[in-house]
Amino acid sequence: MSLRLFLTSGDLRADRRFEFARDLQLKGDLSAAADLLEQAIELAPNFTSAWFTLGEISSQLGERDKAIAAFRKSRESDPSDQHGAHLHLMRLGDEQLSEMPKAYVQALFDQYAPRFEHVLINDLDYRAPSLIFKAVVAARVAAKRPALFKRAIDLGCGTGLAAAAFAKQVDHFIGIDLSVGMIKQARATGLYAELEVADMIEGLRTKGDASANLVVAADAFVYLSDLAPVLIEAGRVLAPNGVLAFTLETHDGDGVVLGAGLRYAHSTEYVRSAIAEAGLKLLTLATASPRIENNEPVRGLVVVAEKT
Repeated sequence: MSLRLFLTSGDLRADRRFEFARDLQLKGDLSAAADLLEQAIELAPNFTSAWFTLGEISSQLGERDKAIAAFRKSRESDPSDQHGAHLHLMRLGDEQLSEMPKAYVQALFDQYAPRFEHVLINDLDYRAPSLIFKAVVAARVAAKRPALFKRAIDLGCGTGLAAAAFAKQVDHFIGIDLSVGMIKQARATGLYAELEVADMIEGLRTKGDASANLVVAADAFVYLSDLAPVLIEAGRVLAPNGVLAFTLETHDGDGVVLGAGLRYAHSTEYVRSAIAEAGLKLLTLATASPRIENNEPVRGLVVVAEKT
């Protein structure tokens, strides 16, 4: 999406060139698209979308330095970085791994909200909520505790798929999501007693100590590189014997990486360490694919931990 209005004749000419360039990009004529984008930028030097698209195309063409320069200009012209140029700079090795721009995550899911469930369920075989549900029930059975929870918090609740999975197990569901569009969809389900527009850590910080019996995050922690802050807050919010359950994407190496899909992947050893450092007891750490992407199962983990 474009992040600016075009009012002058120069801006209008830039806008036309940008639209032609996008069409050429979709048709695979990347060099011609790049030429048009450079013309658009000459006419409108702060054209964020043109800079960002030039970065994408330059990266596809193997022109790393040119891509880095374009992504930097995209972020300079929009400091909130709704396009996520920062992520591409990390992928290109120009910047160290760090958190995603909040504006990018919010814009991504606001745009995605109306078709989110259809795409996930019908196209991507999405199963993170059911994986979490089965893992939580199995862990509670093993601990000889009921899989019933008075108060639960759904982090990155999206349209409400996790709440639907746990609907018969939870008396009072609280949903937290950064996207206004997602919260609107979640409200329509009638599954939540409370809904809050906030990022996951900020949302947890408004909740009292030992105020929840279950915290779930279905495919939400893939948008966090450092899990420590959210795990610590979840541990504080959980009552004794409360459960935290979530899915992640994973990889064979150490630590955390930003994958080609612009989501973070966490190694199993990183997860074990982060759970322990948060003072939680790890109950389940199992490999499980939360979805299909590019016709291949995404490598993932399902994790269940307990507040002791």
